[in-house]
Amino acid sequence: MAIEVGTKAPDFELKDNHGRTVKLSDFRGEKNVVLLFYPFAFTGVCTGELCALRDELPKFENDDTQLLAVSNDSIHTLRVFAEQEGLEYPLVSDFWPHGETSRAYGVFDEEKGCAVRGTFIIDKEGVVRWTVVNGLPDARDLNDYVKALDAL
Repeated sequence: MAIEVGTKAPDFELKDNHGRTVKLSDFRGEKNVVLLFYPFAFTGVCTGELCALRDELPKFENDDTQLLAVSNDSIHTLRVFAEQEGLEYPLVSDFWPHGETSRAYGVFDEEKGCAVRGTFIIDKEGVVRWTVVNGLPDARDLNDYVKALDAL
């Protein structure tokens, strides 16, 4: 079960597609975070969602907001995926320990070994203010993210 609105977001320390360390707590007091979990790089729905974010990036990565996209792929896979699709925001690897952060947010599918489509909007104080969780085949609506960010 995914963590709920009003819950303090679990901190994590993971590597991005460039091997840089990404800690959720580094954004506290500075930026709201759109934390987006997706199953796997190079799959149809995931590619569509991440490219849609790329095309609207100023709405999700700016002075007040940071986008972090998390999958259970390795950093090497994410690097190639980002280069192929022109993704300039951090793709974060929850590869090892496999799915630890996805589990902390309640969006890891144990049978499939990957995260489901969970999105969490976390305010500058580190509290979850909005969330949506979709099944593996169901894309999310970016307009919902924009509305939730505007409400902060």
